[in-house]
Amino acid sequence: MNSLIARTRFSVLDRSRTREGHTHAEALRDTVRLARELEGLGYHRFWVSEHHGVPGVAGSAPTVLAAAVAAATRTLRVGTGGVMLPNHRPLVVAEQFGVLESLFPGRIDMGLGRSVGFTDGVRKALGRDKGDAENFEGQLAELLGWFRGTSPTGVHARPAEGLTVPPFVLAMGEGAAIAARAGLPMVIGDLRDRERMLRGIDLYRARFRPSPWASEPYVVVSGTVAVAATADQARRLLIPEAWSMAYSRTHGTFPPLPPAERVEERAVTDKERGFYESGLAGHIAGTAEQVAGELEGLLKETGAQEVLVTTSTYDREALLDSYRRLAAITGGPGRPSPASA
Repeated sequence: MNSLIARTRFSVLDRSRTREGHTHAEALRDTVRLARELEGLGYHRFWVSEHHGVPGVAGSAPTVLAAAVAAATRTLRVGTGGVMLPNHRPLVVAEQFGVLESLFPGRIDMGLGRSVGFTDGVRKALGRDKGDAENFEGQLAELLGWFRGTSPTGVHARPAEGLTVPPFVLAMGEGAAIAARAGLPMVIGDLRDRERMLRGIDLYRARFRPSPWASEPYVVVSGTVAVAATADQARRLLIPEAWSMAYSRTHGTFPPLPPAERVEERAVTDKERGFYESGLAGHIAGTAEQVAGELEGLLKETGAQEVLVTTSTYDREALLDSYRRLAAITGGPGRPSPASA
C-alpha cells in the first residue's frame, strides 16, 4: 500500500440526496444506514449537510440528523459538513453541539460554513440575506466563545460551556483566510479546480495562527471519489449527480438524482450538454489501481492530512461498493485522531 495513502485519514460526507421514485424519508434512512456500513469499513468520520428548500436534498437539519447517525454507530466520529452559521444564532448552534457532545462524548465534530440559502426565496424564509455571510468571522468567534465561557453577555451556553467539540471551517475563497486567523482545521474543495484549491491551502498554511483548538494547520480536501471494477462503471456512478448539477444550472432548481440509464436516454440541449460534461470532469474515478494513483498525486500536491469523500449517486449499492473498494485501497481509512482533529 502507498505510504502517503496509508498515513491519510479518509472520511465521508453524505448529503442525503433524494432519488427519483424515492421519498425524503428514504434518503435520510439511507444516510443512517450508510454510516453504519462505513463504520464497519473503518472510515474516520461521517458528516451530514445543511440545505433548505432543495428538492434533491433531504438533509435540512444537520444536528438532528447527526444525532440519529451517532445513535446508530459506536466508534465513528460524526459531524456536520456543515452547519451554515449565518443561518443561525451562534448560541443556538453551541447549545445543539453541546447536547450532541454530551450524549456522544468524544465523537462529535462541528463543521461550519458561511453559505446563506440556495435562492432568494430560501434566504427570505430564513430571515437572512447574502450580506449575512460577510460577518461569518464574527459569528465564528462568538460561537467558539460560548464553548470557552467568554461571552460578554454574562449568559452561559448549557451544556456547551467547557466542552471541546472540534471545529472545522468549510473554506471556499475567503474561508481559508478565516480558518487561518481563527487557528482552526480547514475543509477545502472541490477537486475539479485544483489550482484554486492549492491557492487556498497555501494561503491557509502561510497565515495560520495556533489556537486552543489547533496548534498547527490541518487540511482536509473534499470531493468526489468513485471506485469500481472498471473505469466505465466508475464513470457511471458520476452520471446522476452530473446531470442534476447541469439541470440546476439550466432550470434554476436542483432535482432528485435520476438513474444513470435515464440520463443516457435523454435528449439534451447544447447548453445542458456543456454543463453535464463539465460535471463529469475533474473527479477521481476509475479502478482501484487508477484511483490509488490519483489519490497519491492529490496528496503529494496538497499535503492534506485527510480526504473527505462527497460522492452522490442514484445506485446506493454501487455507492457502497465504491466505498468498500476505497477502503481496500487505503487499508482501513480511519487513523488515530489528535485532539485538534
